[in-house]
Amino acid sequence: MRFVIALGLLASSVAFGQGIKGVMAPDAKVELVQEGFVFTEGPVGTADGGLYFSDLQTGNKTYRMDPSGKITAFRDKTNGTNGLALDRGGVLHGVEGEGKRLSRVEADGTVAVLTAGPGGAPLLAPNDLLFDARGGIYYTDPGPRPIVAGRKAFVYYLPPGSREPRMVDDSITRPNGLTLTNNGKMLIVDDTVGDTVFAFDVQPTGSATNKRPFAKIHDVKPGGESGADGMAIDRQDRLYVTSATGVQVFDRKGEYLGTIKTPRQPANVAFSGKDKKTLFITAREGLYKVQLLSQGPKRLGK
Repeated sequence: MRFVIALGLLASSVAFGQGIKGVMAPDAKVELVQEGFVFTEGPVGTADGGLYFSDLQTGNKTYRMDPSGKITAFRDKTNGTNGLALDRGGVLHGVEGEGKRLSRVEADGTVAVLTAGPGGAPLLAPNDLLFDARGGIYYTDPGPRPIVAGRKAFVYYLPPGSREPRMVDDSITRPNGLTLTNNGKMLIVDDTVGDTVFAFDVQPTGSATNKRPFAKIHDVKPGGESGADGMAIDRQDRLYVTSATGVQVFDRKGEYLGTIKTPRQPANVAFSGKDKKTLFITAREGLYKVQLLSQGPKRLGK
């Protein structure tokens, strides 16, 4: 209870004395949009400048924020839906951590299952997802907490029209957030436990090869976890990664540019707004936003 009360007393905005060149002006502020949730996650911008986001744990809901900023419940009892994504038609998809599957919300509100995992076996606890230009889906399946020694975690690719995912990687300790560069040729995946953000080369079939380190999360406490979680990419292929210390920003070569500090530890980020220059940040009980100089990708969603 003390922890919850303390969070409620946090400042509703954070101002910066220094900006990040090309990304954030020195006078930019991270502002509270709304609080009172349980654990916000999975933001994805809509074509009209609005936003979908998840509320995990006892919240177990998906919310919709319209372009005016009004927030309403979109879906209840989501089976622990975490990451969200939009296909080219604007249809909402999600990964259900408790349901252990990928799903799609139909126009009538019913939910269709895309896949439950390889061979139809349940996934561990899928976390985040992203569409490619072909309509395929990359998603992470790190499994539930606590981490079990020897238990593998996975990155998958679900080809368009298929129910059978292909494994991309099983060697990252706890794969979490993921994104694609604007040209779709590089897949980027972070690790909540370790400090390394990895890159893969995307092949025409959707498979991803040549895994390698891309960036290092900064300011990780000795013996601690990086907290690397959701991520977004801007129009210049700069990468935004939520971490234990804030939203860390890297250039297209993986060089660290700076950290956007947040009132609460962030879990995920997404660009939206009418010009895609607003970065929305899900951070524990709150949804936040900051106006940036940079601009989100031209593609729908993240």
